Amino acid sequence: MPPFKDEHILVIAPGSQTTLAQLGLPESFTPAQLRVSSRMFPAEKKGEWEPIKVRERRITKQKRNVAPEPTDGDTSMADVDGQANRTGDEMEIEDTYFEEDPTTEDGAVYPIRQGRVVDWSCLFALMSHIYNTLSPPFHTPILIVTQPAWTAQDHETLTQFFFEKFKTPAFCLMDAALAVCYAYSASTATIVDLGYEKCDVTTVNDFLINDVGRGTALTGCGGESMTQRLLELLSNKGFTRDMCEQLKRSGICELLPPETAMPGEPGVEEANINPAAAASAGANAAGLKGRGSVGETGALSRGDAGGTEGVQDGQDGEGEEDEGVLDVATIVASGKTGEFLARKEKEKAEKAEKAATRKAAQEAANAPKQAKLPNAKRVTATFHYTERRPLEELNQNGTKSLEDGNQYNEGQSNGPQTNEVQGSDHNASTEPASAPGTQTTSQYHGETTALIRRDVEVGIERFQAATGGVLDQVADAIHRCILSVPDIGKRAEFWDNLVFVGNGSKVRGFKDALIAKLNSKYLISPSSATIFTSELPSNFTTPVATGANTPQPQSHMSASHHGPGVNPLLAAAVTASNPGGLAPPGQAQHLHAQLQMQQYQQQQNQHSQHQHLGHGQTPTSIKLMKMPEYFPEWKDAGTEEAAFLGAQVAAKVVFVVDQGLSKGFMSRTEYNDLGPQGIHEFCM
Repeated sequence: MPPFKDEHILVIAPGSQTTLAQLGLPESFTPAQLRVSSRMFPAEKKGEWEPIKVRERRITKQKRNVAPEPTDGDTSMADVDGQANRTGDEMEIEDTYFEEDPTTEDGAVYPIRQGRVVDWSCLFALMSHIYNTLSPPFHTPILIVTQPAWTAQDHETLTQFFFEKFKTPAFCLMDAALAVCYAYSASTATIVDLGYEKCDVTTVNDFLINDVGRGTALTGCGGESMTQRLLELLSNKGFTRDMCEQLKRSGICELLPPETAMPGEPGVEEANINPAAAASAGANAAGLKGRGSVGETGALSRGDAGGTEGVQDGQDGEGEEDEGVLDVATIVASGKTGEFLARKEKEKAEKAEKAATRKAAQEAANAPKQAKLPNAKRVTATFHYTERRPLEELNQNGTKSLEDGNQYNEGQSNGPQTNEVQGSDHNASTEPASAPGTQTTSQYHGETTALIRRDVEVGIERFQAATGGVLDQVADAIHRCILSVPDIGKRAEFWDNLVFVGNGSKVRGFKDALIAKLNSKYLISPSSATIFTSELPSNFTTPVATGANTPQPQSHMSASHHGPGVNPLLAAAVTASNPGGLAPPGQAQHLHAQLQMQQYQQQQNQHSQHQHLGHGQTPTSIKLMKMPEYFPEWKDAGTEEAAFLGAQVAAKVVFVVDQGLSKGFMSRTEYNDLGPQGIHEFCM
């Protein structure tokens, strides 16, 4: 078989909501090039599927008959009368159009639910759509990332489909948990994959998956559970599921560690106040007050002396007095005293208004700026909610508010405010439908949809997305999975190598909250681990949880001093016949060597029977693993899709470096000999 090239390798990672795929392995592994929604739509013909919803639209048109042009031939009077009757009549013609609607989810079928395949026909159509979209060459090996809940029969079905449908020369199946270990370059780890409707917990020991005690497709602890919890809390305020989903994905939705006080609770706001800021604010306020009182006193004194109000500068006041004297003399001579006084009063009112405005601006500038509180300390916060609505509906309701697509992409809003969910009224935009830049989506034969964005305010409910028991279920699953590891001495290593992946773990603060939950439920302090050794003599070996090294009580104990390696209890039993505890020098040395040998043999026998290297039941430390920074493209992408990175690494090793020497993939020849059942000998 000729060697495979990097640019010909196809990697596909199916998911319940999103499927990742990429053709070719770049020099530096990057996130998936192709991301498609894991859903298909039934086609018009039964048994066929479409990747985009196709709608049938019927349009009725009215067509007016037009009189035919005169011809050179003879025309009978009957034909002339019939044409005259039909001229000007209207006929209704019905045209049928088929249009694609890429924004709708109506009638969509998801082939994977809770990590299990529920519709094989739809899944095959999805795989065919991805394969045709990427259009790989004929000599293309394929690697599929499988879910932990897939059975052996599912693996055989996939193997048969890819070999029979696409005639692939090599095929490989890789478990998602093992792919994460490849991404983290860790041979031993505990993988927690939090998906849409399920959670998988897997322990991997030396690149081997422990099937015993593995938590697969645990329901009620996925990302959808947190969305439903938010909907339960906010449904009485007018929130819909789509609003709760966008709230969960926004930056204001955060999971706080256990036993953390919510904002607004008694004693929380006082603790959040910065003493230094409060002191500076008080000093500034006092200073402003002092200066204001002095200014006011001076202004009043000058006003009383000069007969004016609100004068801030003494020179200006004197100028106004001189000007007033000259004006009065002139006005008295001209006889227009009333007009002059009215104009003078108007000028004074304008000056007073300008002075008040200037003073307010100065006070605002001198006032201390209030420090921006973090999200965890704010009682309320606002997020941007975006919804897609038909233009016809917006016109009928009179609340049409469209925004410019370019500004929307930049994160700016032109005020598409509709009725606020919390009850506050927002002024809706009334731009005409033909205004440029108002339509944000495509137009299908006169039908237009628009993206409406508005600000929605949320209270402390945004911190309670996981109060439905999600953290407790995941923590219990991790504990049970690690306790199921047969090698008791390595359980501590599993606690120190936790990995959280899956798009469900993207919620802000989820990882920290889960670690805090594990620490509060299962962690024991290192000081409590030595509680049994604090009062034992220094020559005693450290006892362990199984009691293997605990000395057995002996009779006829006597106080005697021996070498550091001699068990005092054993020595007391041997020398019980000598009350004085004295022995000849030669006999004492021989006894000392004999006791040391007996103690060594006894310890070796006990260790072989009760081999225990640490605290296997309860951990003394719980840590998260950090993904190596080998690939800079994955720094911004996050670690939630690390399984796809591990699949690229494994594809490079299996198809290019190893080339089948270690049976990492199944070739076409081996498939012809063994059939689909042979994939169990090759899948990773």
